[in-house]
Amino acid sequence: MTGLLLKMYLKIMKKFRFILMGVGLLVASAGYTQAVTWSVVAPGVWKAVIGKPEAYDLLKAAGAQPRTEALAKIGTATFPLSQADINGVVQDGKTALRFPLQKDEQLYGFGLNFQTVHQRGKILQLHVDHYGGKDNGRTHSPTPFYVSSNGYGVFINSARYLNVYAGSGVRKDSKNPPVEKDRNTDKSWSSRPYSDAVEISVPAGGVEVYVFAGPTALDAVRRFNLFNGGGPLPPRWGLGFTQRVKSLYTADEVKNEAKAFEDKGFPLDFIGLEPGWQSKAYPGTFEWDKTRYPQPAQFVKEMMDRGIRLNLWINPYVSKNATFYKAITPFTGSHTVWTGEVPDLNMPEVRKLLYDQMKKSQVDINVSGYKIDEVDGYDHYLWPDVATFPSGVSGEQMRQTYGMLNMRYSAEMFKQLNKRTYGLVRANNGGGVSFPYVLYNDYYNHEDFITALINSGTAGVLWTPEVRASKTSEEWLRRFQTVIFSPMAMINAWSSGTKPWSYPDVANQVKELALLRMQMMPYWYSEFAKYHFEGTPPFRGMNLEPGFKQEVKKEVAANVNLEENPYAEAAAKEIKDQYMAGEYLLVAPLFTGQTSRKVILPKGKWYDFYTGEFAGDGEILTVTPGLDKIPVYVKDGGIIPMMKPMLHAPKTGEVVDLEIRHYGKGAGNYRLYDDDGETFNYEKGEYAWREIKVDNVQGKLKGTISAAVKGKPNTVGKVMWRFMSK
Repeated sequence: MTGLLLKMYLKIMKKFRFILMGVGLLVASAGYTQAVTWSVVAPGVWKAVIGKPEAYDLLKAAGAQPRTEALAKIGTATFPLSQADINGVVQDGKTALRFPLQKDEQLYGFGLNFQTVHQRGKILQLHVDHYGGKDNGRTHSPTPFYVSSNGYGVFINSARYLNVYAGSGVRKDSKNPPVEKDRNTDKSWSSRPYSDAVEISVPAGGVEVYVFAGPTALDAVRRFNLFNGGGPLPPRWGLGFTQRVKSLYTADEVKNEAKAFEDKGFPLDFIGLEPGWQSKAYPGTFEWDKTRYPQPAQFVKEMMDRGIRLNLWINPYVSKNATFYKAITPFTGSHTVWTGEVPDLNMPEVRKLLYDQMKKSQVDINVSGYKIDEVDGYDHYLWPDVATFPSGVSGEQMRQTYGMLNMRYSAEMFKQLNKRTYGLVRANNGGGVSFPYVLYNDYYNHEDFITALINSGTAGVLWTPEVRASKTSEEWLRRFQTVIFSPMAMINAWSSGTKPWSYPDVANQVKELALLRMQMMPYWYSEFAKYHFEGTPPFRGMNLEPGFKQEVKKEVAANVNLEENPYAEAAAKEIKDQYMAGEYLLVAPLFTGQTSRKVILPKGKWYDFYTGEFAGDGEILTVTPGLDKIPVYVKDGGIIPMMKPMLHAPKTGEVVDLEIRHYGKGAGNYRLYDDDGETFNYEKGEYAWREIKVDNVQGKLKGTISAAVKGKPNTVGKVMWRFMSK
């Protein structure tokens, strides 16, 4: 280029640079900083577009549809952050995002973590994977959503591996820089100085970003859930008890196991069949094995006649022995999994071939659901990121969304038949809130299972702390206690062959717990209805509970009386071993070897679930419940509707008598949900909420329940009141 041409070029670029600055863009070397513009997309929900987002993202993969009417009921709100302090930079083919952090904020979320609840200061790569024992972002649901203790949430709608710096990096132009200290002389020096921002790197040239207002952290979570379609409403039978039998069981062995449950008086609503139901597995044929299940339709009917449904394991990779293999292989990925073809579920041709087979062979004969295995990770199991797929979706994007795609299209198969399903899956992600599947894995640390249950409430997923086997009867009972207070009450005996009564010295206690699960069916069903219609997660951490405030980690002063001020301790450590179950219950599990534990109660009066006795008010309890009980507490005025302990969930139209329990001395109210329990007719308005009220009239408690709505479902028979706190 000549000297004259070079001068002209530089002059033009200088003018062009000023023009871009005038509209909020600053050209940098190979990139630009974009002034972020927000638009309201739903009440209390804002969206911004940075750069040029990719055509394929989490919300598109999930097909999520916002529940706008439900969002409107939460109400409008003002933007919860300083917009001037949010920015996005597109450079080197990547998008860098920055969100402000105040000093008193704690962060929750970033997916299904197993060992930590507090996420401020963490560095993560959000990557769908089998959980490997460390909270580093590689997990079964790396949902790119976080919520602040200041009452807002942020969601990054990208189907890529995101690198998160959750208050760990310090910019030199920070408005709130950390104080420089001399390590030689200052003992307060820290290798992790204060950071005032969450920074996220998206490996794409643009991305959609959403902000959810509160005013509380729970409100932000509710908005996120409703924006993603609301939580699933399982069929009633899905909230009963389930047993997964050994891998190579035959039809006769399954029937014998079901009979043993009945003979021994243990409840059972559905049985899970593991790989042996298929003629070939790893990879699968999606066809019944005729040696173990010679007459599938008759077998399924016989089980249904006993009140027991069937759930089938699938590994969604197609064997060369499958009857539809030749037809589907042109629509599969470049790599195999365990030599099985990977169907590209973004292609309608694939979905028709795969789900026509599943429908014809299984769903049409009344199989009720699936366990979708191995869609999460182990890099040496799944396809590498260099894999390609016919739809054009990259290997990385497919890894991030394959679990959601399997859930979405298998659930649609049932919905087309107007039947609800409830199953298990190994992977989910942002956008997959509404799918009727519960996450599980191969990890088996009991304490970490409870932490995962807590974090599921900010990840938009369901998680089961399943029971498989135990070294002692004590461990068996402790594990069983927690599955009763979880989204799926399950023994997963695919390998061990354990039964609820496998440890005879605690078999009676286990039976009582299983029957308690059934007694609480009206409560669990109503709480899941609130998840669907209102976005409130049925299982969630204490950080979302009013009256329980945690902040950034602080040291507890030596002269603080923790009995008088328990929140000094609550602020200093993560509370990851107690959680909320539904509107009113606080659950505080014990683990093997423990005979006592501390429970931190939120502000307000709380009562013992079993006895109704006053437990405390915003204080630390040290409890010694014995082996037979899992500590559970109820808020003052709490109402828990219960039914008789049936061996199977109520059928459509079956009327059950209620025992309505009230705790404490205060007035209370509860909304009891009712529908047919099995179909999607509730989407047509065929459902009812009945208001249960308890009033304190001149020192005497009196309960009422609103009348059944004419023309709406009503399965409530006689009502008995039980005032637990004398």
